[in-house]
Amino acid sequence: MYPADLKYTKDHEWIRTTGDTADVGITDYAQQQLGDVVFVELPQVGRVLAQGEVFGTIESVKAVSELFSPVAGEVVAINDALTSAPEQVNSDPHGSWIIRVRPSSPGDLAALLDAAAYTQQVG
Repeated sequence: MYPADLKYTKDHEWIRTTGDTADVGITDYAQQQLGDVVFVELPQVGRVLAQGEVFGTIESVKAVSELFSPVAGEVVAINDALTSAPEQVNSDPHGSWIIRVRPSSPGDLAALLDAAAYTQQVG
């Protein structure tokens, strides 16, 4: 259910590294808890984030939730498609990235959960 090529946070974000950048999104568990996503607040490209820092919000018909950066680094891209179609997060949570970052501290990834540990956390 949770792809093995991703790392996960206890706050229900995922991260997928490719070369020197990494895509960040929310997990299937998170989107199920939120319900129908209606808006995603995206940060500015160039913003430098600390690990665990809030980088935006995601709004559903049920609630507004903060989004936390799994790693420290610079935002190098945002998924503009979510501005007009935020529901992509519901239909493909592990394929719909929200931000792309260039991690500044490779050790941050080691502190994250693998798929088995995340699955155990969410039951």
